[in-house]
Amino acid sequence: MSKKKPGETAAAGTVTTFGRGTARATPDLMRVTISIEARAAKVALAYGQAGERVAAVTDSLRSNGVSGTDIATSGLSVRTETIWVEGGGSKITGYLATTDLTVALRDIGENADPGPAAIIANCIDAGGDDVRLGGLNLDFADQNGLLTQARDAAWDNAVIKAEQYATRAGRALGPVLEITENTAAVPPASPRLRAVSAPMTEGYGAAPVPVELGESEISATVRATWQLD
Repeated sequence: MSKKKPGETAAAGTVTTFGRGTARATPDLMRVTISIEARAAKVALAYGQAGERVAAVTDSLRSNGVSGTDIATSGLSVRTETIWVEGGGSKITGYLATTDLTVALRDIGENADPGPAAIIANCIDAGGDDVRLGGLNLDFADQNGLLTQARDAAWDNAVIKAEQYATRAGRALGPVLEITENTAAVPPASPRLRAVSAPMTEGYGAAPVPVELGESEISATVRATWQLD
């Protein structure tokens, strides 16, 4: 590798590197989808029954400390149920009213009382056989804090690479010329449970099913360009 002679000015040059960083933590926010399905021979009966069950479920949530601002109706529908009769075509057999609730549970740590498992079980008790669980998402209430950590790690990663390349080239890092965050690099999807039904057993309440929080991560990617001295 040739070196500069005394008094000789190095040719202008730059070095560009990509850095990636992650930050891991235990999720502190759980979003649960709870659906109510009510069947009846008349539209009004199905709709009314669904309303009663939804009221029972939301009352259960509030009694367990869930704020009204964390309970949102995310779906509402009424449709016909039909069968095919040979020679007679489609025949209406009843009506199905469905309401979906999206619930945010913010106190989900080990010391939460009641914990998320108990809150969900109480909802099933309150709604009975009409309750369906649409799954849950684990998330972070303060994503910005974790994203800041991930960005710091991404920058450190980019600097280490740039310094290595500059040293190998017999140069030193000069001022930063450009910094670009890769906005396409979204955080990995949080763990998700598939939809399941929640039938009740005659004479028994719903037993809480343990919910494991585990760890999730948020990532950041940065592109940086330095002038070489």
